[in-house]
Amino acid sequence: MSNTTNQTYSWPSKTVKTEYPLIDNDPHFKRVIRYARPSDYAHGAVAAAAGPGLLYAMERFAPSQVGKGGFAQAMRLCGFIGVAGGFLYFYQRSILRFYGMSENAREVEMDMREMVDKVKRGEPLYGESKLTPAMQGVAARQSRYSALFFGVLPWFNFVNHSQHGVDTAKYYQQAERELEAERLAKAKGSS
Repeated sequence: MSNTTNQTYSWPSKTVKTEYPLIDNDPHFKRVIRYARPSDYAHGAVAAAAGPGLLYAMERFAPSQVGKGGFAQAMRLCGFIGVAGGFLYFYQRSILRFYGMSENAREVEMDMREMVDKVKRGEPLYGESKLTPAMQGVAARQSRYSALFFGVLPWFNFVNHSQHGVDTAKYYQQAERELEAERLAKAKGSS
C-alpha cells in the first residue's frame, strides 16, 4: 500500500442548473455567515420571534390556566425552538445564494474580490485543512448542497477543502489582469 494520500474523488461534483451563477456548492459555515445580507438577519429574527410571539398572543386571548411557572416553561421552550428555527432560516437564505438559487450579484462580487485577494497574497483559496485529501473528499460529499435538506437534517460544512463545484481559473485570471494593470500603472507613474 502506498503512503501517498490521493484524493478519493477525482471527477467534478454535480452542479444544479439555476437562474443565477453558482458561487460555491459547499461553502464553509463561516463564509455563509460572513456573506449574509441584512435582510437575512431580519428574516431570521422575525422567524425566531414568531413562535414565542404567537404563543404569548394565544395566552392573552385564550389563557391556558397552566398555573404558576407553566407558561414560563412553555415560553422558554418555544423561545429556544424559535431561535433555532430562525437561525436555520437565516442560514438557508444566505446559502441559497451560494447555490445560485436566488439573486446573488452582491455575493458574486464579494466572492471574486475575496478569492482574487487570496490569489494575490499566495494563500489557498479555500483555506488550510488538517485533514487528509481523502477525508476532505468525504466531508465535501457529505455536506454538498446540504442546505436543501435542512428541514430534515441541518448539516453544515466546517471543513476547508478544494471541492466546491466551480472552476477556480477565473480567480487566477482576474488576479493576473489586476496585477498586470497595477504593474502598468506603476510603470506609467514612475516614468
